[in-house]
Amino acid sequence: MRHGVKLNKLSRTSAHRKALLSNLACELIRHKRINTTLAKAKALRVYVEPLLTRGKTDSTHNRRIVFSYLQEKEAIKELFGLISEKIANRPGGYTRIIKLGKRVGDNAEVALIELVDFNEIYGGKAEKEAAPAKKTRRAGGAKKKAGEEGTDATEEKAAE
Repeated sequence: MRHGVKLNKLSRTSAHRKALLSNLACELIRHKRINTTLAKAKALRVYVEPLLTRGKTDSTHNRRIVFSYLQEKEAIKELFGLISEKIANRPGGYTRIIKLGKRVGDNAEVALIELVDFNEIYGGKAEKEAAPAKKTRRAGGAKKKAGEEGTDATEEKAAE
């Protein structure tokens, strides 16, 4: 039984799986989106999101930890440079997986995995402009409205 096991082995040995996920993560960081199978995309998300979180704070310790996973200097520079600026205020959820259907050759589920902040169609300027206008719902809204009506009534009395 596999109670609580979150790791997808992807039918590979641990060394092969580690190399595969490292290469996929480097390509995702370099190109900002990649096409792969759905199982690999889901495994890559679990692998790369903690690295992106580490990339938000630029320190020697974080660089060394991320380098132990990626083993590629150019990807490290990209992660701690351009990507860390874009994801600085995002509390998590740095990647998005979009299913693309079945592959013609072997009928495998294909998916697009991308960095959320680098997609101009979904998360572009429209969401950033709409974000400040967003309001939270609170329980005390009726009291505030009643208070505003009361101030209007006092203004009318003062006008008379």
